[in-house]
Order: sequence, then C-alpha cells, then structure tokens
Amino acid sequence: MISYRAKTPFWMKFFFPQGLVWEMPQTAEPTVYITFDDGPHPFATQFALDQLKKHNAKATFFCVGENVTKYPDVFEQVLNNGHVTANHTFNHLNGWKTENNIYLENIDKAAGYIKSNLFRPPYGKIKWAQAKLIRRKHPDNKIIMWSILSCDFDKKFSGQQCIENVIKNIKPGSIVIFHDSEKAWDRMSFALPKVLDYCQKQGWEMKSIPN
Repeated sequence: MISYRAKTPFWMKFFFPQGLVWEMPQTAEPTVYITFDDGPHPFATQFALDQLKKHNAKATFFCVGENVTKYPDVFEQVLNNGHVTANHTFNHLNGWKTENNIYLENIDKAAGYIKSNLFRPPYGKIKWAQAKLIRRKHPDNKIIMWSILSCDFDKKFSGQQCIENVIKNIKPGSIVIFHDSEKAWDRMSFALPKVLDYCQKQGWEMKSIPN
C-alpha cells in the first residue's frame, strides 16, 4: 500500500495506469486548478463556493453520487456558480478493493446524476483493468488525479500544515485537492482561504478543469 504525500512523487505516475492526468499543461496565462472531492455537503460546499467567489476563482468538484441525491440543491448551486462538476463514483468506492464490474456500474450510476467527462477515483485507487475499461467504454472520459494533496482529510495534519503542503509545492499547471466534507471541514475551512489568497497574489488564474 502506498503512503500518500502532499506532492505526487515522480515514480508514482509510473505505478498507476497510463493515461491518467496528474497535472495540466501550462498556458500563456499561468493557471492552477483547485479541486474538491467527496461533496456536495451543506456547509462545507457552501463555504468553498463563497471563498471561490470572493477570489474570482473557478474550481472542479468531484462529487459522490449518493451525496448529490442527498443535497441536490447544493449540487445545483455549484453548477449555477459556473464551476465544473465531475464523477467520484456513487458510493465512494475503493477501486483496489472492488470487483471491476461493480466499480464500473457504480461510476455509471453516478453518471446518471453527474453529467461529466471527468472522473477521479476515490482515495486515488484504481486498477489498471478498471482504467482500461473506463477508457474503452467512455473514450472521451479523462481520469483526473492530482499534483498536490492538501491533506485536509487527515486529522494528523493541522490547518497550517495543509496550507504549507500546498504553497510549498504549487506551480502553474498544478491540480490541487481539497475536500468539501465534514471530515475535512476544520482543516479545509482554515487552509482554503489562505491558499486562494496566495494564488491570487501570484497573479495566477484559478480555473476549472475543462470538461
């Protein structure tokens, strides 16, 4: 089992299936890509939306289908604010522990509620065969991983450490993960505004990943 790091190590990209997106190409305008996993959530997602609006930023929300059915109004609010929503399975399944057919069915179930060509595997865990099946069944889909983990989901980290995880490693093209969930709330709510402030001061655009 791989222990996670704030910055994705170079070798990790070779361990996982080919064709996964770990960072975005740099553009003429320096751009970073803030993403959120595990929502929507009543207060965590709303906080994220308020902070993004304050900083003139767009983001990508990798949503769990089950949470979309629980909080459809919050999900619609994400879309109405001009952000991109993406698939994170229906039940937040760990691909390494799930049979391939069940995993694909769960992604398709989520797709009934989340219209997107973007998918991120929960926990970042996906088998080679699963990635191959996704690309075969949905050739336009992109499997999005990350450049930087804020580690806001981990109670061993403080909010300040989450800020440092991002700021020490972020650069144009980076894909950064936060979580709009109750579990991450204490750390995300502390770290997100500071990270957005930092990106804004660098003059970087903050955009959604193209769908």
